[in-house]
Amino acid sequence: MFRKKKEDDGIRFIRLDETESTNRYGLDHLDEAMSDENSHPRMVVVSTDYQTAGRGQGDNSWESERGQNLLFSIFCHPVWIPVRMQFVLSKCIALAIRDTLSSLTEHITIKWPNDIYYKDLKICGILIENRISAGRLKDCVIGVGLNVNQREFHSDAPNPVSLCQILGHEVDRDQLLNEIVKRFDELLKASQSGNYSGIAAAYASCLYRSHGFHPYKDKEGKFEAAIVEVEDDGCLILRDRSGMIREYRFKEVEHVI
Repeated sequence: MFRKKKEDDGIRFIRLDETESTNRYGLDHLDEAMSDENSHPRMVVVSTDYQTAGRGQGDNSWESERGQNLLFSIFCHPVWIPVRMQFVLSKCIALAIRDTLSSLTEHITIKWPNDIYYKDLKICGILIENRISAGRLKDCVIGVGLNVNQREFHSDAPNPVSLCQILGHEVDRDQLLNEIVKRFDELLKASQSGNYSGIAAAYASCLYRSHGFHPYKDKEGKFEAAIVEVEDDGCLILRDRSGMIREYRFKEVEHVI
């Protein structure tokens, strides 16, 4: 395993040629990554050209051609965030990616809770794992798979797309990663300053299918509804065509695309 390390303004970047998963690597080496004899970074970013066991929500494999996409994990200690507000981290990373991609192309949205979409196509998946201590967040691990320069997809994933397919040319992955991390750091600082409402408003304004009625599916079957809001704890509030309010937690409802 080849590893390169650099540090920039309190953020440590570790680049791996290959690993099982960047989340797993970071968790196994978190103490080492967050501290050494010379510095104590506030954030560590682990990226790789290839994951042998990467996964997404529901343990679905994330298809990624070696050296073509962004596969990375961010490790931080947002101890100021109460457990009941931990969904703000999902908002921050989703907004960071959405804002960065929106500087390159239009039609980028956040599909609740934190997938990133181009029109009706998925360009990015995010997996967040938190460790809790004394009612506060102790460690946060944010794993990201972002399709960048891959030109073809062969898995049974229903709707993948890459930035290269959208733009018609390849993109510098390192520059893209730096922009995402910079934006995430800014949003994390905003949360530390207590600006939860500003982050929530920005997140709501970027939601996929945020206007009008659209098809959904829950355990009872398909229905049409409009988004009312996403609550602080991440619950999605919908209003169906009969006017009934429906509340869903993660994985209890899905968009029909």
